Amino acid sequence: MISTIYRLTAPGMLEPTCRELPVSGGEVLLRPRWLSICRADQRYYQGQRSPEALKAKLPMALIHECAAEVLRDPSGAFAPGALVIPVPNLPGETDPYIAENYRFTSRFRSSGFDGYLQEYLLEAPERLVAAPRGVPPEVCAFLELVSVAMHAITRFEGIAHGRRERLAVWGDGNLGYITALLLRALYPAAQLIVLGAVEEKLSLFSFADQRLLVDSLHLGARETLCDHAFECVGGGGCQPALNQMIDVIAPEGAMALLGVSENPVALGTRMVLEKGLRLFGSSRSGLADFQRTAALLEANPGLGQALERLVSEVVPVRSVADIHKAFRLDAQQSFGKTILEFLL
Repeated sequence: MISTIYRLTAPGMLEPTCRELPVSGGEVLLRPRWLSICRADQRYYQGQRSPEALKAKLPMALIHECAAEVLRDPSGAFAPGALVIPVPNLPGETDPYIAENYRFTSRFRSSGFDGYLQEYLLEAPERLVAAPRGVPPEVCAFLELVSVAMHAITRFEGIAHGRRERLAVWGDGNLGYITALLLRALYPAAQLIVLGAVEEKLSLFSFADQRLLVDSLHLGARETLCDHAFECVGGGGCQPALNQMIDVIAPEGAMALLGVSENPVALGTRMVLEKGLRLFGSSRSGLADFQRTAALLEANPGLGQALERLVSEVVPVRSVADIHKAFRLDAQQSFGKTILEFLL
């Protein structure tokens, strides 16, 4: 069958092209229905990557956050009409020690490999997760981002020591909100502290025990704020956030780094050594993280409702012009997710 794919050929330029899909195999035929724009998509669309990166990766269909409708599944794992979440990370080999999202041989949609901005696609049934029941499709669209936070928490559980009475999240954006929300659900007895730079955004973290502006945090030399910490800031704010975390975390605490910074970051390694801290990076996610995320959302109906607060725009897409509109609207948002209801 013929499928139309909408590729970014240059910053701000989308070109529809047709390709043949070999539907006679054992893969699941999908129709992307709900798509969510990520900051990485915007960097490509706005041309905020280096000329070398743009030359190497374009033309490419954007978007790796998606909820899709099953049209046909030869394996019988999913019924026609079912809503599923495709895992955008596609591993090319197995490794007993390195997770699929860290292998150099894995491919990731909308990063050098076509994303979900296409009419139809084929996917292996084992790379699909059933959408959690009771969760709105607009939220299912960005389940990938939720799974990224879940992946960091799972890594934290294997790295951090067992004293988890005070957990802190730096960052008042989408990722900070999601990470804090999952920590609240997974560690209900812990004191949850969220630190941010914008008071209006912090007001949305009503489920946290403490909400603090980073500029208002003043502790003595021997005072500590938390046992473990999650950095969800990235960008230019990454360096001050990480160094503040180093200053106020308890000895032998674990620091999860989730925020992406394009530039090198200077850290106060003297205190890292003196406190015996454990710093670990976390990027993307894998099938197990999607499965754990879907199970948690099904078991906690309130989580889906809380995540629904992140839906800032829903744009019906019936033309290429509507895709451009969605990216323009998303660029104006400082908080929340722009969702495309894909009707092309």
